[in-house]
Amino acid sequence: MVIDELIEAARKGSQRAAGRLLSLVESPRRDEVLDAIGTVSVPQIIGVTGPPGAGKSTTVGALVSAYRYREMRVAVLAVDPSSPYSGGALLGDRIRMAAHINDSDVLIRSVAARGHLGGLALAVPAAIRVLAALSYDVIVLETVGVGQSEIEIAAVADPTVVILNPGAGDAVQAAKAGLLEVADIVVVNKADRDGADATVRDLRAETHAPILKLIAAQGEGIPELVDAIDEHHRADNPQRRLARARAQILSLAQSQLRNSPDLDRLAASVAAGEQDAYTAAERLFAERAEP
Repeated sequence: MVIDELIEAARKGSQRAAGRLLSLVESPRRDEVLDAIGTVSVPQIIGVTGPPGAGKSTTVGALVSAYRYREMRVAVLAVDPSSPYSGGALLGDRIRMAAHINDSDVLIRSVAARGHLGGLALAVPAAIRVLAALSYDVIVLETVGVGQSEIEIAAVADPTVVILNPGAGDAVQAAKAGLLEVADIVVVNKADRDGADATVRDLRAETHAPILKLIAAQGEGIPELVDAIDEHHRADNPQRRLARARAQILSLAQSQLRNSPDLDRLAASVAAGEQDAYTAAERLFAERAEP
């Protein structure tokens, strides 16, 4: 099936066609798909990140239910660690969100990070454009949340929601990892556990972002989280959009440089003392710029 036919089928509700298009933008045919789509208005993108085990997928599932209650079409892009062998997404298509699996207005897609610095797959910006062209109203971008690199989620999302658990020094660890620097909203999930109030107090010393308590598995606090997301989105402005665009361009440019075939050769020459790192960096840029 040609790309135009896939787009038409996906717009008529074929999730198989939508999935095929998302696969194509992870392939060398990405530009073909984007050219066929043309200019689109990007819908709201909600970033969700945090340490493993914080309850990100449970929270995302509850958010999907909340937006479906509003009769909005929702897509979830879950950026997973890449398999070192196949490059595929290890966690599959998020079977833990199975409550929405038969809903034709919910698309759940796992995307392998493929070694991209920051955990955000190179294909994510393109996937967002595909989903925008297919008239999804909300895109939820979930990242694995394992460290400093996850702050790149802020380059594409507005707002960025950081999910933490009570106790265990999560507030301090999140601050050290840089997550709180980009948090627009902080959520303390599993707030029925001991230490929730103390964690909120610790977080208030680390961030000026709104802090909410949540019990995602029971749906408690989800309406308040949706309200906070809506309020933040309404406050968006051109300066913030420009900052996100700059961060996204720099992130993708850095990834392309890391994947350059010239990088290892230049690194070997620096390691051998044949040239300094400053000269090698200039040559890396110059060689990328050559036709």
